[in-house]
Amino acid sequence: MSRLASLALSAALSLCSVAGLSGAAAAADYRAAPAYDDSVCSEGWVLNRISRNFRHQVKNVSGLPQVEIVDFYGLHLTRYHPQRDLWPVARTYCEGTVRLSDGHERPIWFFIEEGMGFAGVGHNVEACVSGFDRWNVYNGRCRVAR
Repeated sequence: MSRLASLALSAALSLCSVAGLSGAAAAADYRAAPAYDDSVCSEGWVLNRISRNFRHQVKNVSGLPQVEIVDFYGLHLTRYHPQRDLWPVARTYCEGTVRLSDGHERPIWFFIEEGMGFAGVGHNVEACVSGFDRWNVYNGRCRVAR
């Protein structure tokens, strides 16, 4: 569900409660709506940041093939953790597949941390492409990014 549709649903539910219409049905419908818009996984700024960081990684880590990400596909949200007392950073976890410049396709897992950009402004994106975590930054088989 798009953000605009979520906003429209919220407005409609508010009007129903003010007008005295069935609140129980409205509450049930509201809970049925997704908690987060999964289109963030395929936004251009996210994919550009992943591509830029991947280029930096293959250039500066010895033993990695000198390839670039050519295309992303099958991107989808796997889970969303909102900010809470015990989870101070909201994170969106996504997965999909990348096509590399050598023609191979590899799974990719990434997460977006809200409010964790430079000096706390913007978002941070961390990604792990299968077979390219030579230093086990994301643990074995990209476990941390999953």
